[in-house]
Amino acid sequence: MTTFDKREEGFEKKFVHDEELHFKANARRNKLLGLWAAGKLGLAGVEADAFAKKIVMSEFEEAADHDVFKKIRKAFDDKKVATTDAEIRSAMDELMAQAVAQVKKSG
Repeated sequence: MTTFDKREEGFEKKFVHDEELHFKANARRNKLLGLWAAGKLGLAGVEADAFAKKIVMSEFEEAADHDVFKKIRKAFDDKKVATTDAEIRSAMDELMAQAVAQVKKSG
């Protein structure tokens, strides 16, 4: 194996590792976001967990964060929860930072 092959293999492994961390952080953020939204909706316990799970699963319905945002926005609108789009986006950003830290800490 040449030095070039070894470097290429190293880059490929790093890419796979980074993508795995990104996936885990996204899932963790979505769960945290779901629980945050559930609290604003007045949900607790099993209902809050079920809502958070719906948010996690919505990531697979549409690319990027669009479906996650839309699902939360709709839930807030349906229940007349006074929260702006900016507040939701801000929570998404803050919780992503928290999720990344948790994923890195857990290995």
